[in-house]
Amino acid sequence: MPLDKNMNIEMAVLNQISHVLVHQRSVSSLLREVLDILYREMGLEHGTVTLRRGNVLVIEASHGLTEEEKKRGIYKVGEGITGKVAKTGKPRIIPSISKEPEFLNKTKTRASAESSYLAFICVPVIHNDEVIGTMSIDHRIDKDTDLERDQRLLETVANITADAVAAIRDEHEEKELLLAENKRLKQELDKQFQPGNIIGKCSSMRSIYADSAATVLIRGESGTGKELVARAIHHASPRKDKPFIAVNCAALPENLIESELFGHEKGAFTGAISQRKGRFEIASSGTLFLDEIGDISIAVQVRLLRFLQEKTFERVGGHEPIKVDVRVLSATSRNLEEEIIREKFREDLYYRLNVFPIHMPPLRERRSDIMLLTDFFLEKYNKTYNKNIKRISTPAINMMTAYHWPGNVRELENCIERAVLTAADEVVHAYDLPPSLQTPQETNTAILPEEGANLITMVASYERELIVEALKVNRGSVAAAARALGSTQRILHYKIEKLGINPQNYKQ
Repeated sequence: MPLDKNMNIEMAVLNQISHVLVHQRSVSSLLREVLDILYREMGLEHGTVTLRRGNVLVIEASHGLTEEEKKRGIYKVGEGITGKVAKTGKPRIIPSISKEPEFLNKTKTRASAESSYLAFICVPVIHNDEVIGTMSIDHRIDKDTDLERDQRLLETVANITADAVAAIRDEHEEKELLLAENKRLKQELDKQFQPGNIIGKCSSMRSIYADSAATVLIRGESGTGKELVARAIHHASPRKDKPFIAVNCAALPENLIESELFGHEKGAFTGAISQRKGRFEIASSGTLFLDEIGDISIAVQVRLLRFLQEKTFERVGGHEPIKVDVRVLSATSRNLEEEIIREKFREDLYYRLNVFPIHMPPLRERRSDIMLLTDFFLEKYNKTYNKNIKRISTPAINMMTAYHWPGNVRELENCIERAVLTAADEVVHAYDLPPSLQTPQETNTAILPEEGANLITMVASYERELIVEALKVNRGSVAAAARALGSTQRILHYKIEKLGINPQNYKQ
C-alpha cells in the first residue's frame, strides 16, 4: 500500500477518535465508537477492548461480536494471548490464528475455515504505567497487509484511549462516591430526626411521638425543641423526601411576611423588581413549618386560613390562584386562647391549626430528662471540641437538677457546651457551670441564711464538692477521705456537719 495512503488512514483514524474522546462520557460507548472507526478505516473483522477487574479481563466493548460471545470472552491475567499481553504489558502479533496454540478463541467467534487467513493483533491499554486492559483486532491477510504498521497504529489508539477511559472511570467513581455519601447523610438525617431519637422518657414527652398526617400545632416555651419535633414529624411522614421549609414568623417584619409566605409578582410593591416564589410554593409536596404562628397579623391569618381550607393562594399583587400540596406544621410560645379573647388571633384559624396539638413541656417539668439530655450534649461536645469528659460530679448534678431552667433545653445545651470548654480535667465540676447555677438561692448551698456573699457561697460549694468526691472515692469512709484530702477526721467531721453532708449516702 502506498505510503501516503497509509498516512491518510492513520490521520483519519486519529482525527475521528479525537472527536469521540471530547464528546463521549461513557466508557463502553467510547470504546465501541473507537472500534467502529477502526472497522471503517482499517477493515478489521472483529475487535475487542477488555478492561481489568482484579485478576480478570472482561470485554467492555466489541465490534462483530454478539452479546453471548462477549460474555464468553473472560480471561485471567496470563491466560491466552490476551492474558499474556495484560500480564507483560507487551503487544503480540499472531500472523495466523489457526497456527497459534495459545490463541484460545474463547468467544467462539472465528470459524475454523476462516481462521487460517486471519491475523490477530493485541496491544496493552496502559495508564500511569499500569495495564488496565487490552485492545485487539482480527485482520484479514492480503497482499497489502502490514501487521507491524497496524500494531503501531493500534498502540497509538490504545495510548490515547487509555487516558480518556481512566478519566471517565474516575469521574464515574467520584459520582458514585458522592451518591453513596449523599445516601449515607440522608440516612443519618432521617435517624437524627426520627421521633424515637428525641431525648426524653418522662410521661409528658411520650405524647409527642404520635404519628399523624394531620395539621399539627406544637406549643411550648422558647427553647423546648419545637422545631426539632416538627422536623421529626416531617421525617416520619411519607413526605420525608420532599422539602422541609421552616419560617420564623416573629423574625419577619409585618409588611414582608405576606410576600415571604405567598410570594409576589413583579411591581407588586416598591422593590419588587421581579417575580418571587413564596415559602408555600417552595415547600410544594413537602412540609411548611410556621414557628411563632401567634405573631402574625390578622390580615396574614385570613390568607393562611383560606389556604388551609382551599389549598390555594395568590401571590402578592397577583390574581391567578396557585394550588400546592403542602402540609402545615405550626408552633407558638403564646397562649392562643388568651390571644383569641383579646381578638389578636382568629378563632377559626386556631381550630384549623389545632387538629393535632402537641405540648412541649418545659424542662423544669421533666427533671427526669435533665441527665439524659446532659449525657447527650456531653457526648456531642466531646466530639466537637475533641475533649474526653467522662462524668459529671455529684454537686454539679445537684445544681442542674435544682435549677429552674428558664431557657429550657437550649439553655441546658449552652451550659454543657460551656462546661466542656472550661473543664480542666475529665470531670465537669460544679465550678465549671455558669454563674446563674452558682447562686445560693438556686443551688441551696448557702452556709447560713444571712450569708449571701458570692465568695462565701463559691468557697462553700467548692469545699463541699471536694469532700463529696473524696467520700465517693473512699466509699463513705470519713477517715480515708480525710487522709486523701490531707486533713484530719476532726476537721472533716466539722465540715461535713456544717455543710450538711451525709457520708452514709456514699457507702457501697
